[in-house]
Amino acid sequence: MEMIQEIIPSKYQIKELIHQNTYLVNGELKKWSGKTTEVYSSIISEGENGVSGPTLLGSIPYMTEEGALEALHSACDAYGKGQGIWPTMKVTDRVSCMERFVEQMKLKRDEVVKLLMWEIGKSLPDSEKEFDRTVEYIYDTIEDYKQLDRDSAKFHKHQGVHAHIRRGPLGVVLCLGPYNYPLNETFALLIPALIMGNTAIFKPAKHGVLLITPLLEAFKSSFPRGVVNIIYGRGREVAAPIMKTGRIDVLALIGNSKSAIALQDQHPHKNRLRLVLGLEAKNPAIILPDADLDLAIDECIAGTLSFNGQRCTALKIIYVHEDVREEFNRRFSAKVDALKFGNPWDPEVKLTPLPEPGKPAYIKELIDDAEAKGASIINERGGKTTENYIFPAVLYPVTKNMRVYEEEQFGPVIPVLSFKSIDEPLDDMADSSYGQQVSLFGKNVNTIAPLIDTLVNLVCRVNLNSSCQRGPDVYPFTGRKDSAASTLSVHDALRSFSIRTFVASKDNDYNNKILKDLLDSKASNFVYTDYIL
Repeated sequence: MEMIQEIIPSKYQIKELIHQNTYLVNGELKKWSGKTTEVYSSIISEGENGVSGPTLLGSIPYMTEEGALEALHSACDAYGKGQGIWPTMKVTDRVSCMERFVEQMKLKRDEVVKLLMWEIGKSLPDSEKEFDRTVEYIYDTIEDYKQLDRDSAKFHKHQGVHAHIRRGPLGVVLCLGPYNYPLNETFALLIPALIMGNTAIFKPAKHGVLLITPLLEAFKSSFPRGVVNIIYGRGREVAAPIMKTGRIDVLALIGNSKSAIALQDQHPHKNRLRLVLGLEAKNPAIILPDADLDLAIDECIAGTLSFNGQRCTALKIIYVHEDVREEFNRRFSAKVDALKFGNPWDPEVKLTPLPEPGKPAYIKELIDDAEAKGASIINERGGKTTENYIFPAVLYPVTKNMRVYEEEQFGPVIPVLSFKSIDEPLDDMADSSYGQQVSLFGKNVNTIAPLIDTLVNLVCRVNLNSSCQRGPDVYPFTGRKDSAASTLSVHDALRSFSIRTFVASKDNDYNNKILKDLLDSKASNFVYTDYIL
């Protein structure tokens, strides 16, 4: 086997290990001298001893309760129970901080993209897209925040009471992002939380942790002390102690509902805890008999296997009408088998190594369970396993007693069911614990119209003849039941991390003179009617 450095383009090689030996607290990158955790890539390379295996990328601090509480105290001090510099700062000044951050972030694109490929196995085009989309998200958030301020720069009058209404911060946010979009989805929580005046403790995901390293200096230099605090370690050892204090006002998490419940249970004042959660889903595709199969198959390939199906918005189960089942299964399976597997930087690669070491074995368990209960792998390459991958298996016919029907697989296995009556998939969706999105393939308006009217009450996004997805980021991203709490989008996230608050004044000469003097003096950062350009 060739040495990894000989077969990888030079610009994508890891030429030096990244030993992340600092953490950000109270505006300082503090040196870590305690226990560390090695960070490996599932991409296989040949070591010095000639033995192939996962590639060592570097190390991160293995922080515990002491370091976690240090970060918490820093965030609480910066918020100052609402009296800190950041929550009381002028909107224009907070915008300037965020603009300074994103300009510095853009300079680190190549470093972050390379680490996205190595740490989570995301393809080069998708890694570049994640970075660029995140930058765009920050700019869009800044602009939407300005517009929110413009819309608030006025007084209302009703029943003899003047009101100046704005949105204010909630407090201290604990921010935990997912490994599949460790930059984009994490920042979709962190950025709106910060710009609204909250302070934050942020712990990167288990996979996709080193890619934050190039951005640490930007966080440090762009925001006041204690506004952003970045810690490392296992969730149960750093997040749980933080929650137990009861000093967290918002839990912002994209990940697993078990983690979200466990953290909520640690908080002593659940009634005061605001939740912003993006959780799991089991998004179905429904293929009607009049569907354009060319279109449906292409969209279902993208929906089920983009980033190996490791997306909450992935299509995780396919319902095919029995009239087109045979043709769909044959053509879909052939398309799956034609997908190229390789390393993230390989040209036109579609399937890449799985970042979780135990994921191939878990997917194999699902396949074995389904086969034992009557399903078959209907594509030739399905289930073939290597050290860091298992080739996507298309399983048919899947029944409700199979694990792959019930569990969110979050990986390359595709369960297919056939149906005769549309009530079958609709009833399954109604009974499901999840309710994020659905993809509906068909063209007869008289059939589609009543389906849409039902589906919008079962999920939060109905994708007509297209795969499920999060973007564009200006559209609402949320879910029913166990799939989400609060709504994330450029517009909605600003509201999820804030609360309406206002100054009220009875309409009389005494109060009106004070209001006029307030506006003329520009002494208040809250009461003003200036238009932000």
